[in-house]
Amino acid sequence: MSIIQVKDVSKSFGPKVALDHVSLDIPEGKIFGLLGPNGAGKSTLIRIINRITIASAGEIWFQGHPINDADVARIGYLPEERGLYRKMKVGEQAMYLAQLKGMSARDAAVELKKWFVRFEIQDWWNKKVEELSKGMAQKVQFITTVVHKPSLMILDEPFSGFDPVNAELIRKEILRLKDEGATIILSTHNMESVEALCDNIALINKAKLVVTGPTDEIRRQHGEDNVEIEFTDESLSRKQLLVPRADVNAKLSELIAAGVTINSFREVIPRMNDIFIKLVTEEA
Repeated sequence: MSIIQVKDVSKSFGPKVALDHVSLDIPEGKIFGLLGPNGAGKSTLIRIINRITIASAGEIWFQGHPINDADVARIGYLPEERGLYRKMKVGEQAMYLAQLKGMSARDAAVELKKWFVRFEIQDWWNKKVEELSKGMAQKVQFITTVVHKPSLMILDEPFSGFDPVNAELIRKEILRLKDEGATIILSTHNMESVEALCDNIALINKAKLVVTGPTDEIRRQHGEDNVEIEFTDESLSRKQLLVPRADVNAKLSELIAAGVTINSFREVIPRMNDIFIKLVTEEA
């Protein structure tokens, strides 16, 4: 079942076309990668889903009906443009944002303090936001995005500015939230994260949908159907050979007849980074 259906959505700002008849389904309980170069239309689509911006044409459906304000309350949105009230205390800020999403003061305090302990920032509850490092502030914003347990979480460049340790912490939390039933839209330029996290993806370029579907399926579709054979020759040197799939059996027989030791052979599947560059370049 799809949690979000984007139905033939277009958006123009004067003569500028930001989205051009985009349609896609975002399956429930999955991590969905929303990809594209800067200016492609990703942020516009995210704002339309959140009803911050109204589409020029087309519709967004949420769990089988046109999206409404009550549905938006079930969405957690972490925008790329970060922003907290710098003069407020961290705990007060977090409580305020949680209650804006409908949580009671009691529930907000209980859940927020669990998250602060999990992220090891409990000692910062009574400090001012302006005292936080960039990474600390981003942790607070991530927490306030997910604390009300939304059905759908939209995370725009959630790893930006994090060191590797904290980026890994966020990745683990995203996977944990998915395991608990949340659907996550992940908008990022980090292709390693897309491969590691995303079940499905959509690539938008120049306002148009270029490709969408399961991540593994797209990687296979855009491969060149090659197999990498690794072997050890008579000089005990380890070597690799790239062979078209149709020629693998003949090549293996040839190598074995030549007395080499076959160590392994595997299908070569392109990286998402290579596919991203290829598709965007083809559309240029």
